[in-house]
Amino acid sequence: MDFGTAEKPVGEACGVFGMYDLDGGNVASTIYYGLYALQHRGQESAGIAVTNTFNGKDKVDCHKGLGRVNEVFREHNLLPLKGNLGVGHVRYSTAGGSTLENAQPLVLAYIKGTLMLAHNGNIVNTPELRRELALNGAIFRTTTDTETIAYHIARERVKTPSVQAATVQALKKIIGSYSLVIASPRKLIGARDPWGFRPLVIGKTGNSYIITSENCALETINAKFIRDVLPGEVVTINANGTIESNLELALPPEKQARCIFEYIYFCRPDTTFDGMSVTRSRVIAGRILAKTHPVEADLVVGVPESGNMAAVGYALESGIPYGIAFTKNTYVGRTFIKPQQSSRVQSVKVKLNVLHEVVKGKRIIMIDDSIVRGTTSDQIVTMLKNAGAKEVHMRVSSPPFYHPCYFGIDIPNEEQLIAHGRSVEEICKIIGADSLGYLPPESLPELSGGLKICDACFSGKYPIAPPTEDIRGEYLR
Repeated sequence: MDFGTAEKPVGEACGVFGMYDLDGGNVASTIYYGLYALQHRGQESAGIAVTNTFNGKDKVDCHKGLGRVNEVFREHNLLPLKGNLGVGHVRYSTAGGSTLENAQPLVLAYIKGTLMLAHNGNIVNTPELRRELALNGAIFRTTTDTETIAYHIARERVKTPSVQAATVQALKKIIGSYSLVIASPRKLIGARDPWGFRPLVIGKTGNSYIITSENCALETINAKFIRDVLPGEVVTINANGTIESNLELALPPEKQARCIFEYIYFCRPDTTFDGMSVTRSRVIAGRILAKTHPVEADLVVGVPESGNMAAVGYALESGIPYGIAFTKNTYVGRTFIKPQQSSRVQSVKVKLNVLHEVVKGKRIIMIDDSIVRGTTSDQIVTMLKNAGAKEVHMRVSSPPFYHPCYFGIDIPNEEQLIAHGRSVEEICKIIGADSLGYLPPESLPELSGGLKICDACFSGKYPIAPPTEDIRGEYLR
């Protein structure tokens, strides 16, 4: 296995944001700022779709494109989006390629009106559901599992009295992870899978309601957090401002499976996931690392961004000072192109630079959230030592990756994972650190405050049977 290949960061599929202004005000610009707050959840494409619930025409205005929110939207294409009900999306692809046709939200016109839909997650039984639709004459415009969900909702709506009833019936067929925001002509709907893999919250500002991936997006637009959408819950916000709840899909709490990597990496530090502060979770991870993998050193540093709070936790527990050793170029995204062998190390230096005066002559404990293929860790360790660090001891705020994920994370096959078939000592030697320590798997429940989690990427114990067919596209190869 060639671990010289440039490492791609662990990615997660998408952030969603839906808004309903009951007074009729335009929501596109507010959705824009909400998506900005969710940019960390997806940087490959962005989109906004809106409709006016007062004109009775069911007309949808939509704009989407490849790139970040500020690259896709400019004043000339944002201002024409007129409507008081809308859905926005930022995407990081894990099923279906990163192409314009796969950008969301999806907009469907059918016999009962229109649907606007944005999805975060991965549907395990997509191949079977697509075959069923294709055999009944469906024509697909995308290669995403999201389109499959939209078609099934549209089919059920023909047989049911309301779009929320149709959503519940359709989701009974869906197996996998999903946090959905759906807008019908006069309703805003949010749905979260029964296992609760991904976060979804409800908020309110003035006479407007919001359903979005993280509460940090609510704070960005000065909205008040109301509550989390529960695992297995379908919520509907009606034109009169009432919030209806349907829990037909809910599982017992002991069967739920929140993605542990939401706490470790995906969520913004100022997010609270099902009542657990993400910052607190990461500090706890750092404290655990200090207890389980102590080492004599002069300074504790974090690899930005998600390693920072774990580094604070390690410093607090160990008594070793915390410092900032890296400066980060925030304008470089996850899709930075690394076409040649000679540019691989350079690409990391474009994103991160070491503050020489901070690390020179010191024994450094470096905290990062994960090691996937190992190449980024290798390069950062080398950068620290080239800057004069006497020793570099790496601590990782997650256990070793041994297995791929099928629920919305693009963790590669076992053969591409550095931990596959290797001891910690062997990994330490590959990345060039003086010592290496991972978060113990048995401590993971502490990070969620005791709530049930999915740790299949570490343990191989999947809460849902893995698919028998390829649902991950390029990431499975």
